[in-house]
This record gives sequence, structure tokens and C-alpha cells, in this order.
Amino acid sequence: MAEVKSLDQYRLLGRSGLRVSPLSLGTMTFGSDWGWGADAEEAKRIFDAYVDRGGNFIDTAVNYTNGASERLLGSFIKEKRDNIVLATKFTMARDPANINSGGNHRFNLVRSVETSLRQLDTDRIDLLYLHAWDFTTSPEEAMRSLDDLVRAGKILYVGICNTPAWRVAQMQTLADLRGWSPFVALQIEYSLVERTVEHELMPMARALGLGVLPWSPLGGGILTGKYSRADLTDENEANVAATRKGVIASTGHLNERSLAVADVVGAVAEELGTSRSQVALAWTLINPAVVSPVMGARTLEQAEDNFGALSISFTQDQLERLNRASAPQPIFPERFIGRPMAQQLIFGTNTVSKRA
Repeated sequence: MAEVKSLDQYRLLGRSGLRVSPLSLGTMTFGSDWGWGADAEEAKRIFDAYVDRGGNFIDTAVNYTNGASERLLGSFIKEKRDNIVLATKFTMARDPANINSGGNHRFNLVRSVETSLRQLDTDRIDLLYLHAWDFTTSPEEAMRSLDDLVRAGKILYVGICNTPAWRVAQMQTLADLRGWSPFVALQIEYSLVERTVEHELMPMARALGLGVLPWSPLGGGILTGKYSRADLTDENEANVAATRKGVIASTGHLNERSLAVADVVGAVAEELGTSRSQVALAWTLINPAVVSPVMGARTLEQAEDNFGALSISFTQDQLERLNRASAPQPIFPERFIGRPMAQQLIFGTNTVSKRA
């Protein structure tokens, strides 16, 4: 990916011709219904700061802060609608007591889209993500249902999140074979504390034309240095926690290894004279599969600091230290195929230059 310096140096989203900013504004923090988000006034300041700098890619979901995120965005984008690429998601249950208010099936998809259109007070969704694979709906039902909504003009592009690589590849191939709307975006957790997606999901995205949008690029705040060894906990509640620490603890990332990675981020940030958040965000942008990390903020100060990540340049030594500290363990078959013996069995005593 070419070096970027500002939000108005746009990138193409996957195989589509859609132009989006190199940082996406995540709005799971818009609304205080979950106990730790930004109120309406602060959310508006964050939104305005992003848009005023040329940012055009806004990310939300039908269930974020119990719908407050979409309702706030609906009021913010009124005068700027055609300048905004608006992405939202379906899958998560809107009513925990209603078994069909969640999932990837047509019933929930249609009802979720209708809810989002109403909450956002708009006539279309520019990018709709399947939020997570439910392991019950057939790929044919999901892809045909999404395509029907594209043909109806209610959604323009389709993306997917939090789904195994083999399933995404199956669904993308199905769409191509049937002439249905393909995925153009893949939103997955990716940061210096979550690099296992480099094994399968990242290479799949590049091969199949999906632009990657990392969520939680700051490792839920762990990479910013806000947590210490005193915060280590086994907390893992089913409900959305009332604190950000509880939310992060429930992901399993609040552990000794992550804190060690955060220490290296802190050292590099000090050398560069910048913030840890900027270092963590800038690192995700180096991966050629990444189009636009999803940055969240609860305050205007946090948002403005995150914007500075676009100007960060690492030395080779700094990049190697970050990569070494965070490197994931190889998995099969790469663990086997990547070893010298297997390489010699495949190529003999010759070498072959790989494609970029």
C-alpha cells in the first residue's frame, strides 16, 4: 500500500470502485447505553472532526449501544449523506428473547436492514456486513438474501466479519458462480496482539478481492498502555460489561503476552515522539491487505490523536522489533510446508521468486 498522510487520500475498497478513507470511524462508542460510550454532544464533535478532515467511511451496527449509535449517526449525516460511505452490520440479536432477532437467515437480515434504515433515517446502506457467521444458516440463503437487497437498492455493497476463511471463500465463490453480489470487504480483529488472522484470512482476502478493515487495531486499548499487570483478570462474562476493561478482559487479550507487546509499542512511541495509539494504528496500515483500520474513540482528544497515525513512518529496526514481539506461532500446513525439508521436497535445490 502507498504511504498515506491524511484522511482524504482515499483507497479503493476491495474489488469495488468505491473510494474510502484510510481510517474508518468506528462508532460502537457513540451512545452511553452500554455504560462507557460518548454522549451525543461528544459523539458529534468526534464525527465532525473526522468529516472535516476529509474522512468519509463511517462504521456502525444495528445493535451498537442498543441502537443509539445508528440513531445518533442518522442525525449527524443529514446534510452530508452523499459524502459519507455508511457501513452497518446485521446478525447480532436485537431482542435477546426473540430467537429470530439474530442470525444470518433471511428473516433476520430483512428485519435488521429495515431497523437500520429507520434508525439511520436514510434510504440506503452503502456497505452491509454480515457481522458474524452463525453456523446454522446455509451459504446459499445468506448470499441470495444479500443479493436480493442489493437488487432492491436497500444496500449497495456487501461485506463480512468474524467468519472462518474457508466459509468466506465458499460464499465468495458461490456469489461469483451465481452472479450474485460478491463481498468487497472483510472486517476482522487485527492488531499487534491479534495476528493469527495472517495465517488464513489475510491471504484469502487478497486472493479473492476483499479489502481488510481491522477492528480493535489498538488491541482494545491494551496497546495504548492503559492497562498494567495489576489489571490481569480471568473475567469473561456473557453480558456486555459495564466497563471497557471488562469488555477487553472478555476477549482474552488482557494477558501477560499482550502487555509485553504493549511495552515494545511504548518504547517505539517514545523513540518517535508520538503516542502509542498512533504506533499501533500505523502498524496495521503496513499490511498490503489492509484498506482502512476501524478506529474508535470516546473523546475528541482520542480521535484527533488517532488521525496522526497516518503520518507515522517506522525505521526498519522499529518495525522488526514490533513484528518480533508480536509474531504468531505458525500453524499447519504452513508450519510444515515452510520448513527447509518440505521446501526442498517441493522445489529441489532450486529457488522460485514468489508473486507479490
